[in-house]
Amino acid sequence: MKIRSRLIALLAAVMAMAVGESVSAQTPYSKFGYGILRDNVTSAQRQMGGVGYAMSSGRQINVMNPASYASRDSLTFLFDLGLDFTNIWSSEKLHNSDITNSQHNYGGGLDYVTMAFPVSKRLGMSIGLLPYSSVGYSFGSTIDNGSASRQGSGGLNLLYLGAGFNIVKGLNVGMNFGYFFGTTYNDVYAIPESTGTMSLFEQIIQVRDFHMDFGIQYGVEVAPRQRLTAGLTFSPGKALLGKSMVLQFDEVSSSGTSGYVGDTIASESLRHNFAIPATWGVGINYERNRNFMAEVDFTYQGWKNAKFEPDDNFIGTKFQNRYRIGAGLEWVPDPRGSYFRRVAYRFGGYYNRDYITVNSNSVKDFGLSCGFGFPAVAGKTVVNLGFEYKHRSTSPTKLLTENYFNITLGVNFNERWFMQSKIR
Repeated sequence: MKIRSRLIALLAAVMAMAVGESVSAQTPYSKFGYGILRDNVTSAQRQMGGVGYAMSSGRQINVMNPASYASRDSLTFLFDLGLDFTNIWSSEKLHNSDITNSQHNYGGGLDYVTMAFPVSKRLGMSIGLLPYSSVGYSFGSTIDNGSASRQGSGGLNLLYLGAGFNIVKGLNVGMNFGYFFGTTYNDVYAIPESTGTMSLFEQIIQVRDFHMDFGIQYGVEVAPRQRLTAGLTFSPGKALLGKSMVLQFDEVSSSGTSGYVGDTIASESLRHNFAIPATWGVGINYERNRNFMAEVDFTYQGWKNAKFEPDDNFIGTKFQNRYRIGAGLEWVPDPRGSYFRRVAYRFGGYYNRDYITVNSNSVKDFGLSCGFGFPAVAGKTVVNLGFEYKHRSTSPTKLLTENYFNITLGVNFNERWFMQSKIR
């Protein structure tokens, strides 16, 4: 009971301070739209290429498909905390020049916090806090008769409560009910040569809205100790609730001192101008002897028709439909053997056509990952350590190329809290 109370207190404390703790790695691509999208994956799933639509393991929390919450030991409580550390090396070929501009940025911090627990033999639930998107960039440029610089920060988060229910043997359904919240900041600093004074144009997008995910999983034994599971998820698109504002601050000088005078250029509701699209996800999972698992996933989001209408000072964002293909596997040599034979070894990869375009060029990225699930010497806690390489660029014209190296760390607490003692 003491461990349970401490973990619940830790969950509440982490969720309370999570917003703003993570420092996004700087990437100019995050200035478009809502920023860089973050799929709902844990550290263990990232090590497998970000798959999970058909994953129904009772040893890991799978937010990607809420139907998986029903595939849990009726006595087990799970708590998963994830951290992320990123290094980015980027190169950009300057316009009409053979000169290449190179940069190195880094970021990281708290990635997610989730918890899952049984309610009955057929019903399981989960609660947690996840990132939906992140914004972080800083770069300069020249304009007619002056110079300008751009900076951005912030992101959107998702607080969710989900439930999964086992209808009949092998068939689970589930739903996540979430709350979107967060703020993105996109700033333009302009310094005309004629005056030498600076003006700041700042667009602020504040989102406060609800969100829902639905999922289904069906698994069958195709041979002794071999199981095949199919998973399907759907998240409806919707107009967002919140507010968009554009502020202007002008530098003024008087009596040898300088300051800024601010004004609101535009303020509007998000409802008629900003939206997110429907999302479909499908996956196939194969499991053998409970020590080998492989999965292939496909994700589709219809961003092309999603509304995103910022102020004229920030026009330039155009969306395209997004799709992602991921594949991964996990292997545990001997779950009851010596320590290193009980370690989980994971590998994966993915290809993603992103939802943003830059000057009519598609943004695409791919990645390879690997990782380890180190079991605790005593108990069922697992420390998941992973490594990722990602490459992002545009096509057909290469405007900005980025290479990522990520380190992910997840701690999965697995406790049997609901067992009653037979000794009275």
